[in-house]
Amino acid sequence: MTLPSSLIATALLAAVQGAVAAPMTLDDYLVLSGPQATAQIAYGPAPSQYAQLFRPSGAGPFPVVVLVHGGCWTVQFGGIKQMRNVANALSSQGIAVWNVEYRRVDEEGGGYPGTYQDMHAALDSLQSHARLYQLDTSRIVAMGHSAGGQLVQWIAGRSQLPKTSPLHRDTFLPINNIISLGGLADLRHEEKLIKSSCERDIQDLAGSASMERPDIHSDTNAADLMPNGTRTVLITGALDTISPPRVAHDYAAKAVKAGDHAEVLILPGASHYDEIAATSPAWKMILPVIRQMLGLQSDSR
Repeated sequence: MTLPSSLIATALLAAVQGAVAAPMTLDDYLVLSGPQATAQIAYGPAPSQYAQLFRPSGAGPFPVVVLVHGGCWTVQFGGIKQMRNVANALSSQGIAVWNVEYRRVDEEGGGYPGTYQDMHAALDSLQSHARLYQLDTSRIVAMGHSAGGQLVQWIAGRSQLPKTSPLHRDTFLPINNIISLGGLADLRHEEKLIKSSCERDIQDLAGSASMERPDIHSDTNAADLMPNGTRTVLITGALDTISPPRVAHDYAAKAVKAGDHAEVLILPGASHYDEIAATSPAWKMILPVIRQMLGLQSDSR
């Protein structure tokens, strides 16, 4: 459950060449930002139902990274603004970015099923705008941080959603390459950690049981939606206390046991927040993984 030797060697070499820096704090993360997007596109009527497109200059078609921000599923801890930092870094490499905002658990319509329905709608919107903006949706990675890691890992399992679920879709844009940065995706088995790290009750994320839906994890827990034929790379800072390395290793083990492809990359000296900062040494390890998953040649920048 490690990265291919050539890729991890590239990542580690980049880390050695990077500047030594103290692990980022929450305050460091909250001040992250980046330039304005090329376009902001609503995918629903609610204020938080939109995506920001970062389109590289020049002619496409461009490979795409779907970014899904974290913030403990709440409006309290930032979100899409902070993701503009890596969105800009990716765009400068010729990679288009679809930076997704969504309704969180403390917003009207957020939680279950609204937050998950927003993931469907945001990806439907990406697919419908792909030709206009010259986006190549056959080369696509979904990358989420923290709570966003949970959501992109859920995206990976959409083909396995029960047909009785209100979240089930017969057709959708398939995304087979997933990067989870400090994600907390196993709702069933990480309930205590989610509560201690984010002060979230599982019912906030998975809804309440009913006669029609007795198991609230059946359509929300990514670890229950396997095998799904996707490749997931779980990337976590060695010093991450929100989603410690153990979480990534446990999830990867379950994915591999189910028959899916999962790998783990632990970032030396990195916290939960270095994972999503293009200014951090950790980014030099993450970028080669993104490029490799998109089928792009290695880049020394």
